[in-house]
Amino acid sequence: MNAPLATADSPCANLLWTGGWDSTFRLLELLLLHRVQVVPHYLKDPTRASTQTELSTMARIGDHLREMYPQTRALLQPLRIAEVGDVAEDPEIAAALQQIRKRVFIGSQYAWLPAFCKQNGVVDMELGVHIDDKVQALVRPFAMEFEHPAGYRSIRVDPRHADSAEFRLFRYFGFPLFHLDKVRMGQRADAEGWGGIMDMTWFCHSPAHGRPCGICAPCVYTIEEGLAHRIPDSRRALSFFYRRIALPFKEPLRQMRMSLRERRARRRPGVPGIGSS
Repeated sequence: MNAPLATADSPCANLLWTGGWDSTFRLLELLLLHRVQVVPHYLKDPTRASTQTELSTMARIGDHLREMYPQTRALLQPLRIAEVGDVAEDPEIAAALQQIRKRVFIGSQYAWLPAFCKQNGVVDMELGVHIDDKVQALVRPFAMEFEHPAGYRSIRVDPRHADSAEFRLFRYFGFPLFHLDKVRMGQRADAEGWGGIMDMTWFCHSPAHGRPCGICAPCVYTIEEGLAHRIPDSRRALSFFYRRIALPFKEPLRQMRMSLRERRARRRPGVPGIGSS
């Protein structure tokens, strides 16, 4: 039987867990420091080559926690897996994402993550948004601190900005790592004795022979945010050239494609018969 979803009325914490650095650090904080029940969620994206690696990583970390920290056996609930393809598109969320993307590009996961939360009644899904993250900079002007029902403080979008696209898109999330960066997470993990667990995490979306590729977005962020040592030397060298030669053109090309799509949509004729007398 699936564990019940944690909502605003429950002392559990909903966590989007991928087996990555940020979400695993937060998992450890919740289980080992705050000692609260955690309902971990994972959404399977068919476009991501690393899905099986991520699932295996989470299983390995979960087994390790239950063995080394027996108290987590009652706290860490079974992983709840959903298919991205089963999440219905939400017009309000899609419109908010489109509005924000006119100012800054954020990933396609922000189309289906909030829609999943809305459709499943999850009001406080914890995300590993941190310093150096685009979403952190985007949310910062709208952020407020709040007391989670489980007894710790976190960050969310202030309801006073309910008329903003940022609120409509991010209202379902908590951002407990909002004031940390990856290096600081590593330092805190080492101080707590969690360094070995953090080394078990996975981040690459396009593994090359079972190792981080060095050029996907998470690999680039890992390097730029101070954890380059987690990329193999050969892939780090490839990443160096990719980030200096190819990557600078990626965002302008993306903006150009989006602009062309919008122009085509504006020029598209109306459907015959609709509105005619």
